[in-house]
Amino acid sequence: MHSKVVLVVIDGLAWQIAHDGMGYLQGLCEAGHASLYRMECELPSLSRPLYECILTGVRPVDSGVVHNDVVRLSKEESIFHLARKAGAKTAAAAYHWVSELYNRAPYEAVRDRFTDDDSLPIQHGVFYHVDSYPDDHLLLDGEILRRRHDPDFLLIHPMNTDDAGHRHGLDSAEYRNTARRFDNALSAYLPTWIEQGYQIIVTSDHGMNKDHSHRGVLPEERQVPLFVIGQHFSHDPKAEPRQLELCGVIAELLGVAHQKTSNKKLLAA
Repeated sequence: MHSKVVLVVIDGLAWQIAHDGMGYLQGLCEAGHASLYRMECELPSLSRPLYECILTGVRPVDSGVVHNDVVRLSKEESIFHLARKAGAKTAAAAYHWVSELYNRAPYEAVRDRFTDDDSLPIQHGVFYHVDSYPDDHLLLDGEILRRRHDPDFLLIHPMNTDDAGHRHGLDSAEYRNTARRFDNALSAYLPTWIEQGYQIIVTSDHGMNKDHSHRGVLPEERQVPLFVIGQHFSHDPKAEPRQLELCGVIAELLGVAHQKTSNKKLLAA
């Protein structure tokens, strides 16, 4: 396979909220254009450790990125590194911790907020450092990167759902409505990506609890959605994807060499 891939990681989005409230994505599923899986995140259920897990295929307890204050470059080979090694083009519109993991640490806003550097694993980036940075702006950043640079792999990572969860908790209108608004905003871009043949993954790093936090093993903290869209997915309801398989799955979609754990059942034969 040699497909272009868009990975959307909606920070802090619990499975049940996605299942119940994301009507556009669920509409794609009902029409047979997408599939939704319930996936369990690795532990601890924290953001920076799980960015590392999703993007490298390595558990936090093995990567050493076990809490959000580990400010250093990743010691693992990420999907950005694999893509660059194969000559593919990379881009990300994401929270600044992603820049710190794969490009430069610590993050310096004046230097790193807008990144265009072919020597870096993430060649083209728009990074933000305020949790309330609007999701619709972030999606626009991602679409501009896509149109301007035509990356083979594009990461889009919005933060407003997680921010609302920390402010108001799992069982709040604010949290649920932030997820619904993102579903609405995403609907402006997905039809074009689908038409142009992108393989699209929409998922989350972790969920949220009623205490306005996450870290542990409660189902609402660990269970996250995985929507997959595109002809190179099998859409097999028995695929049972795991979070640490996503890096390998993306590598196979891109057609780049890798030694990561993958999931053959999730991919079309």
